[in-house]
Amino acid sequence: MTELDPAVVLGMAARAPDGLVIVDREGLIRYWNRGAERIFGYSAEEVAGRSLDLIIPEKHRARHGEGFVTAMALGASRYGEADLLAVPAVRADGRRLSIEFSVVLLAGPDGVATHCGAVIRDVTARRAREKARMRRGEAGEAPPA
Repeated sequence: MTELDPAVVLGMAARAPDGLVIVDREGLIRYWNRGAERIFGYSAEEVAGRSLDLIIPEKHRARHGEGFVTAMALGASRYGEADLLAVPAVRADGRRLSIEFSVVLLAGPDGVATHCGAVIRDVTARRAREKARMRRGEAGEAPPA
């Protein structure tokens, strides 16, 4: 495969419809693309240098923080390359979301994890449809054809 100009790759990342978010070792946001702006309702300027906690529901922050610190210290996540995580999130307007994401630890030349990246998709509408189907099924109704 021919190597691409990094500007082409960065241009694609900036415009991707999925959220692309990169945080540093401290969990501070260092990259936030248009997809993340659309999903979470914050502009890149609003989140630059802020904690990722702003999109994590309060009751999940401690658990996320513990897992994040451990992964960064070990330089590895307990989640594999093919794992897709499903968690709740919060938009700028306070509305709850259901998101799915994959996570990648990024290491420096010395092999030490310096950043963590995520590719994020808003699946709120799909999850609502799934829950509605389950409720109909529990009520003994046949799903629509």
